[in-house]
Amino acid sequence: MKIQHNVSLKPYNTFGIDVVAKHFVTISNLEDLEKVLALKEYPEKLILGGGSNILLTKDVDALVILIRLKGISIISKTDDTVLVKANAGENWHEFVLWTLSHNFGGLENMSLIPGNVGTSPIQNIGAYGVELKDIFESCEAINLKTKAITVFKKEACEFGYRNSIFKHRAKGQYIITSVTFKLTTKNHTLHTNYGAIIAELEAMQVTEPTIQEVSNAVIAIRKSKLPDPKKIGNSGSFFKNPVVDKSVYLETLKQFPDLPSYPVSETEVKIPAGWLIEKAGFKGKRLGNYGVHKNQALVLVNYGGATGYDILKLSTIIQQTIQRIFNITIESEVNIL
Repeated sequence: MKIQHNVSLKPYNTFGIDVVAKHFVTISNLEDLEKVLALKEYPEKLILGGGSNILLTKDVDALVILIRLKGISIISKTDDTVLVKANAGENWHEFVLWTLSHNFGGLENMSLIPGNVGTSPIQNIGAYGVELKDIFESCEAINLKTKAITVFKKEACEFGYRNSIFKHRAKGQYIITSVTFKLTTKNHTLHTNYGAIIAELEAMQVTEPTIQEVSNAVIAIRKSKLPDPKKIGNSGSFFKNPVVDKSVYLETLKQFPDLPSYPVSETEVKIPAGWLIEKAGFKGKRLGNYGVHKNQALVLVNYGGATGYDILKLSTIIQQTIQRIFNITIESEVNIL
C-alpha cells in the first residue's frame, strides 16, 4: 500500500475527465483498507470504484481510495439456486460473463453495464427489465467510523429505482466490500420482452434462447446504442427515467400524443427520459469536444478534453429545457463531485 500525491484521475473515471487527486491509494485487501481508513493525517477521503457513475468537476482535495478488492466464490448451492459472492473490485461485466460460463442465471440482462460490483447496490443498477434487487442476497460493507463489517440483507438496503440506502440515509457512511447474489442453476427465468431483445434474438435466428444468448442480444443492443467509454468518455445513462403522477402524464399526453410511458403503479407512470431529451432536440447535439450521443439521448459524452463543468453545464441546460417544455423534472443518475 503506497500513498501517491497529485495523481490524475483521468484513467479512473469513464468520462475521462482530467482532474487531480491531492492524495491517492489503491487498495486490494481488507487489511490495507482498514489501515488507510485509520490514517488521521488524511481526514477527507473519497471512495472510487469503477468510476462509471461519477462526474468529476474539480480537483479532489482529499485521499482518493481506489477499491480493487478481487475474488469470486460460490457460497452455497442447491439443485435450483446458487449463492455467489463477488468482491467489490471485480469488473461488473466480467463477473456477469463468469456467472454465464457456469450457467448461473439472473444477470444476463445486465450484461455490459460499466463499473464494478461494489457500486452496483448503491445505484440498484438495472437494464432491460431486470434490476440488481431482483437477484441480490446481501452485501458486506465496512463502516467508515467504527471500521466494523456490517451485512446488509435486501430489506435493509431500501432499494428503489436507481436508489438505495447507500445513496440517502447511509450515504458516505460505508464502503461496500462484497456482494452476494442468488442466481438460478436451471429452469432459468428469461426476461426478453423489454426493449429490443426479442427483435435482436430473431435477427440472431434464436427461437428458444439460453441465458448466454439473451446476454449476447443485450450486448449487441448496447453496443449499437451506447459508446465504448474506452473510445468516447461517458458514464452510460446520465439521467433517470422520471416517474410522474398519472395526472401529470395525462396532461402532457394532450400536447404530445406520442409520449411513451410504462405503468409503475395505479397512480404513477414512468416516462423515458431519452424520449424527452430527443424530442427537445438534444440527441446528437455537439458542443465542441462534448455533447449528447448521436444514438442515445440519455448519454452525455466527452469527445476528448472536455471538463466536468462542461458536462455539468450541458446536463443543467437539458434539465431546464425538459422542465420548460414538458413540465417534467429529470434527475441525474450520475454522482456529481
